[in-house]
Amino acid sequence: MKPDAIVASDLSRAATTARELGAVTGHDITYDAALRETYAGSWQGLTHNEIMARFGEQYAAWKRGEPVRRGGGELESEVADRAAPVVISHADALPDDGTLVVVSHGGTIRTTIGRLLGLESRHWESLGGLSNCCWSVLGEGARGWRLLEHNAGTLPEPVLGDDD
Repeated sequence: MKPDAIVASDLSRAATTARELGAVTGHDITYDAALRETYAGSWQGLTHNEIMARFGEQYAAWKRGEPVRRGGGELESEVADRAAPVVISHADALPDDGTLVVVSHGGTIRTTIGRLLGLESRHWESLGGLSNCCWSVLGEGARGWRLLEHNAGTLPEPVLGDDD
């Protein structure tokens, strides 16, 4: 797609991926902490089964689309509040028909896409997760952002989390 700019989370997995893309394209990377993954408080580092055992009702409420501070961490809307403006400001700085690559994390990408598309936060989960090393493509249309591709990649089949 020949990107014009690359912006990435400063956390190691995303930053490493962005550096590799920068090396291939010759672009410098802009790192932004606002593109970090959702902070999940006391859920951080736990497996799916551990979360279910310790925080079953909170997990169920989150899966129903209720606003939940998972483990006392961030609401999904707060993640979108910090990440979407970064994407918008970098997209606005592109030349006409320019391409911005955003390298981030699954939850942050999903909530940011949901926000850009104008979906209610309770519907963001319907976008599904984003597998590692896969991508989504958004474009700007006459009425705003449009989702052109989601969870695209070279994998023979999607990689699903253990909660699916």
